Parts: sequence; C-alpha cells; structure tokens
Amino acid sequence: MATCREFINTEFPLIDDDVKKYVEGILADGEDFENGNEVYEAIGAVLHEMSEKSEDDIRNICDQLLNMMKPNHRSVINGPRKMLEAPIHLGTMAANLETEMEEVKSIWVQSRDDNFRVDAKKLEKAEAKLQQKQEKRSEIKAPTIAPVLQSATASQVTSKKDNKLEAKGSNKTQDIRIENFDIAFGDRVLLQGADLLLAFGRRYGLVGRNGLGKTTLLRMIMCKQLRIPSHISVLHVEQEVVGDDTPALESVLQCDTIRENLLKREKEITSMINKGTGDSTLSAELTEVYAQLEHIEADKAPAKASIILNGLGFSPEMQARATRTFSGGWRMRLALARALFSRPDLLLLDEPTNMLDIKAIIWLENYLQNWPTTLLVVSHDRNFLDTVPTDILHLHTQRLEPYRGNYEQFDKTKTEKHRNQQREFEAQQQHRQHVQEFIDRFRYNANRASSVQSKIKMLERLPELKAIDKEVEVILRFPETLPLSPPILQLNEVSFHYTPEANIFKSINLGATLESRICIVGDNGAGKTTLLKIIMGILAPTSGMRHTHRNLKFGYFSQHHVDQLDMNVNSVELLQQSYPGKSVEEYRRQLGSFGVSGDLALQTVGSLSGGQKSRVAFSRMCMGNPNFLVLDEPTNHLDIETIEALGKGIAKYTGGVILVSHDERLIRMICKELWVCGNGTVHSIEGGFDEYRRIVERELLEAQSK
Repeated sequence: MATCREFINTEFPLIDDDVKKYVEGILADGEDFENGNEVYEAIGAVLHEMSEKSEDDIRNICDQLLNMMKPNHRSVINGPRKMLEAPIHLGTMAANLETEMEEVKSIWVQSRDDNFRVDAKKLEKAEAKLQQKQEKRSEIKAPTIAPVLQSATASQVTSKKDNKLEAKGSNKTQDIRIENFDIAFGDRVLLQGADLLLAFGRRYGLVGRNGLGKTTLLRMIMCKQLRIPSHISVLHVEQEVVGDDTPALESVLQCDTIRENLLKREKEITSMINKGTGDSTLSAELTEVYAQLEHIEADKAPAKASIILNGLGFSPEMQARATRTFSGGWRMRLALARALFSRPDLLLLDEPTNMLDIKAIIWLENYLQNWPTTLLVVSHDRNFLDTVPTDILHLHTQRLEPYRGNYEQFDKTKTEKHRNQQREFEAQQQHRQHVQEFIDRFRYNANRASSVQSKIKMLERLPELKAIDKEVEVILRFPETLPLSPPILQLNEVSFHYTPEANIFKSINLGATLESRICIVGDNGAGKTTLLKIIMGILAPTSGMRHTHRNLKFGYFSQHHVDQLDMNVNSVELLQQSYPGKSVEEYRRQLGSFGVSGDLALQTVGSLSGGQKSRVAFSRMCMGNPNFLVLDEPTNHLDIETIEALGKGIAKYTGGVILVSHDERLIRMICKELWVCGNGTVHSIEGGFDEYRRIVERELLEAQSK
C-alpha cells in the first residue's frame, strides 16, 4: 500500500485527504480485483474529479495500481483459448465425461490422504474473514452509489385546435403553452393541474424549495413528455460533453449543423469540379452554397465561438486542446458554450453558475441579458436571478405561479400578496364568526327565522379562503466559541509548489483573527483550495512560516463533503460514527440546530435532497465545536432560503471565517475582507466586492475589445 500511496500522491498532488483515505480504503482490498477495469469502476469517478486527466490516463493509472498490488497478476478472460483440430460429437463427449468423473471420484475417495482433509475450524475462520472483507469493501464503496431513482411521469390536456394545427404542420407560434398538466415522481405528485406559458424572447427564472420538482420539470419538457410545438428546438444543458480528440473550439462549431452541412457540401462540389466532372449544375449549386454561407455569416462563426469559450474561462491554448483532456467541470462549461452558440428556440439551464468562477458568472449574466430566444433557468444564485430573468415562475404547493420582473421584484410582490391574502382570510373569518353567532343566537326564534335563513345562505355563498401556508424558516445555528488572545493565524513569506518548475504561491503574507470574515476569490485553478489547505496545515509550505494559536480548532467544509457522506445510514447514525459515545438526544439536538429534525433525522442520508445533505454535513462539521470555519464552496447544493440562513448563521457566529464562494449575495452578506488569488500571489482588495466586480468587468471589456 505504501507504493500505491506514493504513486497516488505523485499522480494527483491536489487530492483531498478525505478522498485519498477513501481511495486507499478501496485499494486495501486489492486481492478482490480481477483486472484494471474493476479498479477503474471502483475509483475512476473519484480520480476524474481530482484532476483534468483523460479517461485513458485514468485507466492506465488504475492498471498500474493493480500491478503494484498484484505484481504477478495476469488478466485472463474465460481461460486460455484452444484450437480444435477435429469435429467433436457433444453427446459422446458428455457420456465419456460422466464416466471419467465417476472414475476420478472413486479414485479420489480411495486414495485421499487424511493430511489433505479440510480443517473445519480453519475453513470457518477463512470464510468469516472473507465476509468481513467484502462487508468492509461494500461500506467503503457505499458513498459513491447513488440511490435508485424512480421514473417521473407527466400528463397534460391539449386543445383540439392545437392538435389540428400540429397535424397540418401549420402551427408557427414561437410561444409555448402547456396547460393543465401533472407531473409525478413515483407515488409523489410534484405538479397538479399546473399551467406554463413561456412567451418567445422572455427569460424565466424557475424558483422554489429544494425537492419540489424544478429539475424534473425541465427534463419533462426536454424529453417531450410535456408536449410543445414540434417546430420549436429545445436544448437542456444537463450532461457534460463526451471527451474525444475534437478540439474544444471545433466541438462548439459542430453545433451549427446548417453551417457544417454547407461546408461539407462545398468541399464535395469543389472536389468534383477539380476532378473534371462535367456536370453543369455543380457551379450553380456551389454559387448557391456560397450565398447561404454568406447569409448565415459562416466566416464569423469561429470568432463568435471563441468569444463564448473565452468568457467561460477557456484560454486560447485550452480552446485548441482535445475535449478528452478536460475534467468533468470543464466539459460542463463546454456543454454550456455549445448551447449558447447553437441558440435553440428554448434554452433550459439547470444551475449554470455552479461550475463557474465569479468572472465567468459575471460574463454569463451580461451575455444572457441579450439572449434572443426563450430562456428557462433554474438557479439558487440570488444575484444571477436579479440580473438575468425578465419573469419569475414560483413552484409551490404543486403549482406554478408567474410573476413579472426579477427575483427582487418577485420577493416584494409575493410578500405583499401573501400579506393581503392573509388579511382577507382573517377578515372573512371574523365576518363568518359574527354571522354564525347571529345564527346560533336566533336559530329557534320564529320572528327571526327569515333573517337566520338569509344569513345561512349568505355563508354558503361566501368563497372559501384558505390561510397562507408559511414555508418553514430555515435556521442554521453555529456553536458558541471562547475568545482567544491574538495572534490567531499568520502566514509569513509563505511559498508553495507541487513541482519546482511551477510555483502556486510565492512570498505571501496573510493574517486572520476570530473576528475575521474573509472571502477568497479568483479564477478556477488559481489555487484557492490549495491556500485553504495551507491555512489549515493540511499542506506544508515549501518555504516561509505558518503560525497558529495552540487552541485554534478548524471546522472544514470541502466541496466534496456532501458526496462523501455515508448514504446508507441515517443522520443520527452518521454523527454516531464520527463522534461516538454521546446520547441520541445530543445528536438529534445537533442536527436540529441545522434544520434536520423529526423524521428527517431518521431517513437514510441517500434519500435526502442536496440541501438537506449539506445541512447534515454542516452539523457533523460543527459537532467538534470548531472556533474557526473554513468553507470551500458551501452553497453548491443549497436553495436560496438556506443560503440566506447560512449568511445569517455566520453573521452570529463568534469564531473566525474564511470562505471560498462564487455566490455574490452570500459574499456581500458576511464578508468584511476580500482576498484575490491569482498569478502566484494573494492580496487584499480595498473596497471589497464592489471593487473586485469593477476590476473583473474592466478585464472582460478589454478582452472583448481585442
């Protein structure tokens, strides 16, 4: 294992400690692997996330790991191959084999030595050891196994008029109207009797709590389970681009099938003309192809594709690289670039900012503000929803409610609307009570019989108003901390590199206290996560000094914490595994402080939503009572309400906080100091996030002008 550990450290210098332990735990059962494919299936997905290596490179690494664990291993599939020299009669062969087996059996029974008899105790011990090893392996692998999902189903009512227009092919509308539709996920109804109207050219933000069915709705539209006019092109950015030898820029250009087909036809016609083909129509067709290429501005397509890729963080060198050389996160960016370049009639985006740094998010916000067709986007980034959408669709209580304006306007309108509805409900309840008292008082009074009957009919005619169902407020409570005398944390002339040829940081000087609220920003790959690990002592500086208070205790929330939770146990059992010896009440109290209470705490972790899993991860992190929080992209799985709760919880926390995040709203809520990471250095910005945003926008303008 020592050899494997050194090899992993060499190939994946940025690998997280938790991930490394997980990989080593799987490799500890190396004798169970039959070939390199089994090793790849066990750890390949995790290794892809840790680097930008291609699939072939990862498979080669898995083969080398197997050879280290089993130096004498030879991969044999279905035994050695034999060439038959003559025909074989299978019936005769079977009869002879049966006779031979009887003879062998009798010889074996007669000549068997007692020394070769199986020791029952040893056999039982070996079987127990094998079972224990298999159980251990299944426990280690459990976090990577996604829970089996039930399939979603949809139904809708369509008008006869629309059906006739669709059948004739005369439906030319660009608006999308889906009326009276239902969506269920297994036995659970997500939407019932809902209506969805998307006007062409408008940008819609789809919002609602986690787990209500926003992503499912996008998939139902994309796979045409919810019917829309057949002439409307739809694109859902959900899966990453498949890696091959195609350069990134060429991969984007290939999305324009009209341009690709015209260029292909141009080459075919030119080749035939050069070969001397005497068809007189070829020249006319070539002229027509040139006219169409000019009409769609085919010559400008590479520049447009390059602008999109550059905005999403692809440098000129990266644009020329094969798609197979990119990691999953960069392939998702490439999928987004292809969607933006192809410009479908309806573009569906699900959390597009999760894979982007702040510079790319700002570029995408600006780009989508001029989007020419219809856009439907699911996002939990409050600032993105304030900037991009022209309309908001609120998913709640199994229906969709449309609002004009961005998220800020929606929030104000919804709050005022609910306040008015509640007032109307309360006024009606008082009126009902007053009328009912009159009825009860004079019910048996003959002189008032007509009045009583009139009042009863009036009550029956009153519309039935319902009280507003208030969504449960999410509250995150971080532990109390004791004050520490400074200095708390200092980095003096710190430099760091994985290889001497490439410095990540050089001579940085930073400091933090328990009052610090620091946000680290910078481009992807600038070293933000590496800096966090140096701060916590996970990585040692190659030069310089790191000083920390002897009582400083870090709480670390990494990007992979949620994915590394044990999915087969409930939340209480998860805390018991990490912090054994406490009472069940104490575990439940800890989970309750992060909104995981009641039956929710007894559900298996795998059945929880992404936001609920994040809260469980926060709860486990804080069980050790840290006095300094280090949070690396904590908002990726959280809905807007939980992000707000996280900001409020951190504001009340008495310890120090260092945060890496691209959520502008959260940064503005809590951070008092901004560290910009890039070009081998880290420096603080005066003026905070506003100044950083101005710098980024200036850089984007300069890049566009070139």
